[in-house]
Amino acid sequence: MVGPKSPRRRWAAGEVALSDMNPDPADLLAPRSRANKFLPVAAPMLIGNEKKYVLDCLDSTWISSGGTYTERFEAAFAEFCGVQHAISCSNGTAALHLALMALGVGDGDEVIVPALTFVATANAVTYCGARPVFADSDAETWTMDPRDVEAKVTARTKGIVVVHLYGHPADMDAIRSVAHRHGLFVVEDAAEAHGATYRGRRVGSLGDVATFSFYGNKIMTTGEGGMVVTDDPAIGDKVRELSGHWMYQKLPYWVPIVGYNYRMTDITAAIGLAQVEQAEWHLRRRFEVAAWYREELRGITWAQPQAEKDWAGHAYWMFNVLLADEVPLKRDDVIAALRAQGIETRPVFYPIHLLPPYRGDGDPADLPTAERIAARGVTLPTWAGLTRDDVRRVCTSLIDCVR
Repeated sequence: MVGPKSPRRRWAAGEVALSDMNPDPADLLAPRSRANKFLPVAAPMLIGNEKKYVLDCLDSTWISSGGTYTERFEAAFAEFCGVQHAISCSNGTAALHLALMALGVGDGDEVIVPALTFVATANAVTYCGARPVFADSDAETWTMDPRDVEAKVTARTKGIVVVHLYGHPADMDAIRSVAHRHGLFVVEDAAEAHGATYRGRRVGSLGDVATFSFYGNKIMTTGEGGMVVTDDPAIGDKVRELSGHWMYQKLPYWVPIVGYNYRMTDITAAIGLAQVEQAEWHLRRRFEVAAWYREELRGITWAQPQAEKDWAGHAYWMFNVLLADEVPLKRDDVIAALRAQGIETRPVFYPIHLLPPYRGDGDPADLPTAERIAARGVTLPTWAGLTRDDVRRVCTSLIDCVR
């Protein structure tokens, strides 16, 4: 498909200066750093055309869904992922719901999801009347374990939702092999993994359909927003119809089935387009932040970072460490100690089978790795505007509070 030029192509064509594509984060954040020493766990970076496009959208008076910025954002994001179709929507959870509905998930079906992820993954399955079945995690990447996925397949299994957790892609070849043997679909929940790669291919292009979130803490953000991407035109058409009440365009207000109002506004899409234009900058900066963390924590055996496999291009939505059992403080005490020093961190997600709506749906004996990571994992501040001094401060404070 033909869409707006990527930032790299615009630079190569001489349409934008390299300095405009790659602002210095220290220059951008210096005033904030002087005014406020608190380090949040995440913060958006609005460094491009966000304001310009939003003002243009306001001037046009087309601020609802279906405007030119929606079309441009969808085309640009499809190009970014390397797929043919992208359909914007109101948030990442809506994107998951739409994808599952388009794949025919319904009452009595089972869908295998990772136990260790944000609850939205399981909620979207439940919205369809189906049952989420929880798979354990790989000990190194923290993503779903393909061996446990296969062990959880039953006669009712309809498909698999794989999550590229914290920006690290799951082992897609192994998971697709399980899906092929059992005739299952594969949905990529790539909410946390904009731009991550698996064996050289961008996530979003590896399953039957994929979903993204643009919440305020994501690699690229629109404040709230989501996207469904696919190479299957039938799925793309169905998602688009479902997201707009399934109204026939040739027969206004004629609605043959129950649909949803999950559309994205043009103002939201205007911000998204500006973010996609700077995607390579965002990804490069996050990789640099992660490299600084690894350097600062080298030799610290009690804080083990989430792995990055040689077949993976980690997008580093968040940089996480797993505290060893010998660390004397509880994980939550470490988080509290860092907070007292003006550094916000977060616990790793609770395993979904331990949350009240899903308690009893998974046997804890079958999910030991997910439970261990959740009990000892800490998310450190990770965003594109952090400086080397910020990362050093986080690591020094972490080491000091554990000693």
